[in-house]
Amino acid sequence: MQFFKVTYTKFALVLIAIFASGTPAQAQAVRPETVAGGLENPWGLAFLPGGRFLVTERPGRLRVISADGRLGPPVAGLPEVAAGGQGGLLDLITDSDFARNRTVFFCFSEPGPGGRGNSTALARASLSSDEGRLENLKIIFSQKPKVASSAHFGCRIVESRAGPGGAADGKLFLTLGERFSRKEDAQALDNHHGKIVRINKDGTVPPDNPFVGKAGALPEIWSYGHRNAQGATLAPDGSFWMHEHGPQGGDEINLPRAGANYGWPVITYGENYGGGKIGEGITEKAGMQQPLHYWVPSIAPSGMAFLTSERYGRAWQGNLFVGSLKFGYLDRIELSAPFTAPFTGKVLRESKLLTELGERIRDVRQGPDGLLYVLTDNSKGKLVRLLPGS
Repeated sequence: MQFFKVTYTKFALVLIAIFASGTPAQAQAVRPETVAGGLENPWGLAFLPGGRFLVTERPGRLRVISADGRLGPPVAGLPEVAAGGQGGLLDLITDSDFARNRTVFFCFSEPGPGGRGNSTALARASLSSDEGRLENLKIIFSQKPKVASSAHFGCRIVESRAGPGGAADGKLFLTLGERFSRKEDAQALDNHHGKIVRINKDGTVPPDNPFVGKAGALPEIWSYGHRNAQGATLAPDGSFWMHEHGPQGGDEINLPRAGANYGWPVITYGENYGGGKIGEGITEKAGMQQPLHYWVPSIAPSGMAFLTSERYGRAWQGNLFVGSLKFGYLDRIELSAPFTAPFTGKVLRESKLLTELGERIRDVRQGPDGLLYVLTDNSKGKLVRLLPGS
């Protein structure tokens, strides 16, 4: 009997561990289907009419992928891109009125004059009717100041809208890294390092931005105290969500509010690479916001999307999905409360999907068909569609 009790206990503990950690059964809840391969470090994904896709490759190429997975030649008309390290051609979105105006927005690492330094820039352009080139290109925002760094560009773009189910409101959010070597800048309002900025689609500043008219503050800033945000999206209630890389530990999900300070590098749940505290080694301070959720150890998050469709069943509707670069999985995040503004719930549980791919997940989006799509980030990256079922 004693042997039976011990064996049964061990078996029960194994079951508990499996179900708590994101099970193989959970990982089989979707079936990955490769739409296209042969992409070099793909970074951002957008959807075109007729089931086609628009994808950026970090070395500085923009590609159209046909509905049947054929990879088109590079789209012409891009600006000069400072590709290297984490920099290059990064995120992109199509305008909410793309069917009428054919406008796309994309961000990239922009070289300084004479190649001195670089920073994140945001551009708008029109995709030609034959989808072979960009026209009417205009840089509508450039991060200031430019610095000599190949790290922490941030660079996710979100078009905002007026509340739940509301129409697009003509504003864009852009996430900006603190360039790694300039982390203290994230606490200062006279620069764009470690900030979320909010601008109109023509590059002008909305008059209701929180720092408009404040001496010593750049008017584009929406929130500050961020590290390196490579995921951002709108929640079902229309609120803006993002996540950011921590150092060694301390990746965070945040819900940036106008004028709020998210603490980096004064407060963090991470530590220096190789160990050792950052600053005073504190995780809380008056006037600085706590994250909704954080990861220790770091998962190196990239890409972020809410699922609003019922293509995978009602249980998945409203879940948040985040890619992991470090561990090579798609994180399905279940939240505790319905979406009201402000969100007052918490993360209930996480499940690991696509572990069988064994690839870095760079971006995740919900397509017009209600299915999830991901980009895998390597020299032979893929666009993958997630089909329901095992």
